Amino acid sequence: MQQLAERQGSFAAALLDSRLPIPNGLVGPDGEPSPKRFAVYRNNVVVGLTETLTDAFPAVYRIVGADFFRAMARAYVTVEPPRSPILLDYGAGFPDFISQFEPAATQPYLTDVARIERAWTEAYHAPEATPIDPGAFTVIAPDQLPAIQLALHPSLRIVRSQFPALTIWQMNVAGGIPAPVDLAAGGEDILVVRPLADVEVRSIPKGSLEFIQALTEGRSVLAALEAGLIANPRFDLSANLFDLLRAGGVVGYRLAPDTRQA
Repeated sequence: MQQLAERQGSFAAALLDSRLPIPNGLVGPDGEPSPKRFAVYRNNVVVGLTETLTDAFPAVYRIVGADFFRAMARAYVTVEPPRSPILLDYGAGFPDFISQFEPAATQPYLTDVARIERAWTEAYHAPEATPIDPGAFTVIAPDQLPAIQLALHPSLRIVRSQFPALTIWQMNVAGGIPAPVDLAAGGEDILVVRPLADVEVRSIPKGSLEFIQALTEGRSVLAALEAGLIANPRFDLSANLFDLLRAGGVVGYRLAPDTRQA
């Protein structure tokens, strides 16, 4: 069994890394070694995975161009083979790989653009859930509101960038028109959510990311407010809560102990 596992590991490694020799004992229908057959198979696998990344990161592809993207994707495929037969899951580590890919260092925002695209993919394939009607909060007593915990939509993702990554992403998706961007203009915090059929990607104000992050951790609205205020002393709870509800990011709430649950 161990020998079989070693042979399978050797085969998989050689399949994704052209620098490795063809595994011993690999023969064609005639019983003779068949390096050409293996080379064709290897190329098809790498090309297939590269196309998967191209489909999942279209803005990154458009920004860097076909040749650069394929070289970067090939390098990623070599060090990060699929861990699931479901290719929709492939590419989760691609943004972090870009941050370490030296040739991409001249475009420091590229990692965050890739993170937005990964968040979009995850949101698109997340479980369905029905956003709560904002009017549901009218039944909550004012003194109970700070203690409630919000259940956020399972598709909801947040991304922080020290660059205008959302602006750059919007310029490089379908219908976008690339234009000069001042990288020193400041960063952007981004909310990604799919309340119904379409994924929505929008900018959120300073402090909102900390507020939402606290809510995802199961903290109360009051505790999340405190997190938002630390990040932004002018954080507006009413405005941020309304925007989160309007985006379809809330699917329920839990009151303080001994009270009912929505």
